[in-house]
Order: sequence, then C-alpha cells, then structure tokens
Amino acid sequence: MPHTFKIIGSLKKTILNMTAFLFLLISLAGCTGSASSTADGPQSITIVDGYHFPYDLLTPEQTMEMPDALREISGLGISDDGDHLLAVQDEDGVIFVINRYTGEVEKEYEFWKDGDYEGIEVVGSIVYVVKSSGTLYEVKRGGEPDQAVEKYNFFLDSDNDVEGLAYDRANNRLLLACKAKAGHEKNYKRKKGIYAFGLEDKMLSEEPVYFISLDSVNNYLATDPNIRKLEKIVEFFDPKESFGFSPSAIAIHPITGDIYVTSSVGKMLIVLHPDGRIMHIEKLSKKLYPQPEGLCFDPIGTLYISNEGKDGPGTILRFNYRPE
Repeated sequence: MPHTFKIIGSLKKTILNMTAFLFLLISLAGCTGSASSTADGPQSITIVDGYHFPYDLLTPEQTMEMPDALREISGLGISDDGDHLLAVQDEDGVIFVINRYTGEVEKEYEFWKDGDYEGIEVVGSIVYVVKSSGTLYEVKRGGEPDQAVEKYNFFLDSDNDVEGLAYDRANNRLLLACKAKAGHEKNYKRKKGIYAFGLEDKMLSEEPVYFISLDSVNNYLATDPNIRKLEKIVEFFDPKESFGFSPSAIAIHPITGDIYVTSSVGKMLIVLHPDGRIMHIEKLSKKLYPQPEGLCFDPIGTLYISNEGKDGPGTILRFNYRPE
C-alpha cells in the first residue's frame, strides 16, 4: 500500500505541473502585444492590438551609397512626383537631388550659406530646409536663375536643436522635431517636443503639438510584462535615467498617417498614431544604421532612411511597404 500512495502522489504532482505549464502557454498566447528578436538581440515591440508594423528594418530592399559630398547626409525628403530624393548635409547650404532608383546625385544647387542644416521637406514645388537653430528656409524655383529663398525665425534656437522636418499634408503644416530641449521658456522634463509651422499663416505653434515623453514610453512598455525580456530597449528607457531618445528625423506615412520618429542616439524608431499614442518601438541595428539622420516615404509607402557615414560612406536604405 505505501508504494501505491507514492505512485498516486507522483501522478498528482505531474498533473499539477502540466496544468501550470498549459496555463502559462494560454497566458502567453493571450497577450495582445508582440516582441521580436534576432541573433543581434531584441529588435521591436508592438503592443497595440491589431497593429502591424509594415517594414522589415533588418532587410533593406536596396542600399545606396552616397558620394563624399553626402558622407554627412543629415536630412532626407522626396520630390512631389516621387521620382527624386532630396538631401542636405550638416555643413553646406546645398540641396542634393538624387535619383531614388539608383542613388545617383543628378543635381545640386546652393540655397544659402554654410550652416548646420538638419531636415528637408518638399511641398508641391517648394522645398523647405530647417537648421538646427530652428531657422526655416523656404526655397522657391530651386536651382533656377530666379530662385528665391525666404527665411523664418521664431523662438526655437540651438538649445532646442531642431533636427526633424516633416510635411503634415492632412493639416497643411510642417512638423519640426527638437532633439534637445522641448520648450523655450517652459521646462518640459523628460519630454521631447514636436512643433507645427502653418503653411497658410507661416506661424510656428507656441506649444508643441506632440510630445514624446519617458513616462509615455514606460507606460507603453508596462502593458506587457514579457517586454522586460527586451533588455536593450528597457535599459535605454530606464525611468531612473535621463530621457535619451533624441529625435533626428521625422516623417508621416502617406497611407496610414502614422508619425515615424528616429533617434540616432540609442538607434531607436518610435511610431506614433496621429493622435500621439505610441504604436510601435523599434531598436535599429547599429550595423545597418550607424547614424540614422533622415527619413521619408514615397507616395505608395516605400520607406527611405539615410545614415551619416562613420567608417564608410553615407547611405540611403529602401524598404518596401508591406501592410499585411
């Protein structure tokens, strides 16, 4: 009889262990978010139910190497017809027109004197360029004999370090993303600010129209405890540390309206819903993205990301849009 009791006890223990294991599997299957990793470590997080990140940022369809003049490519945009990429670099007041299929520079023209130019965007036939000091340049008939440039200065300055510029077609405005301080007279702690420049009234919003904050990122990460396994992302957004995410480029998806913001610091990409909610966080591979400084989309959703060259030439990476 003692042997019989031992066998029954062992069976009960086995059944309990199997039940606990099955419960764990069911719990994991019920999570709304997803996290992916590779041999290089964790890469991305999507927690929003039903959201699909439509790019494989580890596998570019094309890598275009830039000439020496664009080794320090700092801003990227696309022509209104979608046939050419436009770029600036952070020393010369020159706009580069690039064949988006081959990466060849087909034209370049001076629009202003030397300076730290960080972002470029196209609205119809007009090209806009932003300097890190917050100065915005409006270039009409670029490269033509009657080229005209108008300069706009507001309260943003080098302390804000403006690096991102995007065309918000739905609201007829440009978005300016600050790498450093989010505000001017106000101190927005652990936040990075995005301002709006109205294309009709040519005025800059007094307050940021979007914030990316350390608290919002950590609230996003806290929705699924499994995310704590993604050490590189969690460590970068440690709530005990200063907020390291520093916008270096911004662009709006032409189909979904989502706002894509990269940070060269930490090699991160954050996707925001048009209402400002975080939809996705991507840890960029430093091998592919030594210094991601430019970002744009063509009309059908193809994504282009430019990188300053460190140990080699600057690059532009192309990624096809895969909505499903």
